[in-house]
Amino acid sequence: MAADERPGRDAHDPAGPGRPGPGPADRPDSAVVRDALGVGVAVGLSGFAFGVTSAGAGLTLLQTCALSLLVFTGASQFALVGALAAGGNPLTAAAGAFFLGVRNAFYGLRLSQLLALPKPVRPLAAHWVIDETTAVALAQPSRRSARLGFTVTGLTLYVLWNLTTLLGALGAEAIGDTDAWGLDAAGPAVFLALLAPMLRSATERTVAGLAVLLGLGLLPVLPAGVPVLVAALAAPAVLWFKGRARGAPPEREKHRKQKQKQRQEKKKEEDR
Repeated sequence: MAADERPGRDAHDPAGPGRPGPGPADRPDSAVVRDALGVGVAVGLSGFAFGVTSAGAGLTLLQTCALSLLVFTGASQFALVGALAAGGNPLTAAAGAFFLGVRNAFYGLRLSQLLALPKPVRPLAAHWVIDETTAVALAQPSRRSARLGFTVTGLTLYVLWNLTTLLGALGAEAIGDTDAWGLDAAGPAVFLALLAPMLRSATERTVAGLAVLLGLGLLPVLPAGVPVLVAALAAPAVLWFKGRARGAPPEREKHRKQKQKQRQEKKKEEDR
């Protein structure tokens, strides 16, 4: 019997066909939990900055906490309160936050196959599909490890993010004028800290750079919140130019071969 045909093999295991339970290909549970806790704690503590930023933008304690409980995606939350703090239209601010959150839907498509969770728990798990939980889950060699990493990261991050959001909002109310303390810069600083490690390829860095140029360049001429939406066009623009660059050499090669063929045919006619 072939190796892939042994009973108990799981063809959907991220490491390829593998065992349904622990085995040599699995990481030790302690290692998975350690990595998941490290990510959850490190990112969860930045909820304090969101609480401060949200309170400084004029949102109430209840509104701030509701955003972390119900939205639970840091980039979108910071984008929303940042646009509101700049005096942007609430609908425009919400649209910008929505577009930033769309990426989580694509994460969900990949994780649905990787984790293969029971249907009753999928709606709850969907709420934890964010950058950090996806990164930890995809880094695991087996489905069992991926489920453990996803669960520990999601639980740790959700609890800490909401707790620190509450503490940040309460602290901002006690401080009073957050701008006087320079805390209005906390949101953008944390946003950049979360974004920077994700820019690994030249294409990703180009998209980020173009988005910054569009956002800053249009900030003085467009209503608050709109530059964020326009900056989102950086991604399709860079991908379009990259596609043209890849397609150009074959087109030139095809044109060169056609010219060469024409010259050969012309030479044959002259020889006759």
